[in-house]
Amino acid sequence: MQLIEAYGAHIPAIGIGTWELRGRTCARVVEQALRLGYRHVDTAEMYANEREVGDGLRASGVKRDDVFVVTKIWPSHFAPHDLERTAKERLVQLRLSDVDLLLLHWPSPQIPLSETLGALCKVKRAGIARHIGVSNFTVALLDEANRLTTEPLVCNQIEVHPFLDQSKVIAATRRHGMAVVAYSPIARGGAKNDPVLASIGKAHGKSAAQVSLRFLVQQDIAVIPRTSKIERLSENLAIFDFELSPQEVAQIALLARRDGRIVDMASGPNWD
Repeated sequence: MQLIEAYGAHIPAIGIGTWELRGRTCARVVEQALRLGYRHVDTAEMYANEREVGDGLRASGVKRDDVFVVTKIWPSHFAPHDLERTAKERLVQLRLSDVDLLLLHWPSPQIPLSETLGALCKVKRAGIARHIGVSNFTVALLDEANRLTTEPLVCNQIEVHPFLDQSKVIAATRRHGMAVVAYSPIARGGAKNDPVLASIGKAHGKSAAQVSLRFLVQQDIAVIPRTSKIERLSENLAIFDFELSPQEVAQIALLARRDGRIVDMASGPNWD
């Protein structure tokens, strides 16, 4: 498994996203993903499925230390005491002694970042999380967060796929030595309908979705596609046995648009 490294964190290049997965389906998908060879599992407080993610991890038979477990705290719990309590609750839900990476899920318009980061760093020092990071942070917020933090921020988890131009945020993330982790890397299924990706995939004996994932991984961006279909797990994992040419990469890059976002920013905290 290819790894993305940042500040001592070794993030597997492909993981299983679990947004909208619930109950036995969630546990089954996580279990099967780990049995197939995935070693990176992403969940969040807001997903309300951490218990099932933990169940899937234990059912897989894979050793805990072989799996990179990520969860996130929702902005409504960013006040310092609340964040510390909520971080401990994540471990209770997952039934783990720690997580590999704990993220701030979205920026908060209400609570000063200095207070939140102070609490997040304290959580890391307490051993609740091996590493910490952020999600959905803009260039300006990345600069502010890295100025304020006393512990390394190892990643910025953001929406990235061939149809969205995230070049400025990706550049800022890397400028701070942080890894980029892409959610919705297949554009929630949109990649499979794109003729450019399909044509390139045909040349390699791969699907358009696999080309989309390969395009990102080849740029050292970790991807966490979400699927509820067991057969799709194998397809998403089979992206390390081919390489896109510079010409193909350039062709795919032309698909990016500034307005190509799928996840509505309004789905984050209330900015009013």
